[in-house]
Amino acid sequence: MIQKTYFKTKDYCKVKFSFTPENAETVEILGLNSDWENAVIMSKKKDGSFSCDVSLPKDSTHEFKYRVNATDWANEPAADSENPNVYGGSNSVIVL
Repeated sequence: MIQKTYFKTKDYCKVKFSFTPENAETVEILGLNSDWENAVIMSKKKDGSFSCDVSLPKDSTHEFKYRVNATDWANEPAADSENPNVYGGSNSVIVL
């Protein structure tokens, strides 16, 4: 799930990411702000879901993927769209 919160007086949007993969110990987000090297670590909740808040610039588009347990890649089902990637799969896209 993606929840966007816009502020009239700010030049960024607060985005809350929530993701619930099966049997996951860790979940990271890669690709935001075109940064595929430095992951955003999501916090694990008691119900098994993971979440985090990220501030991203308004009027921007970002490709990203979730990395589960440091090895498995997953897309966000509620993303605004998907774009093909160079690995033959696709990346989730969020439009702000």
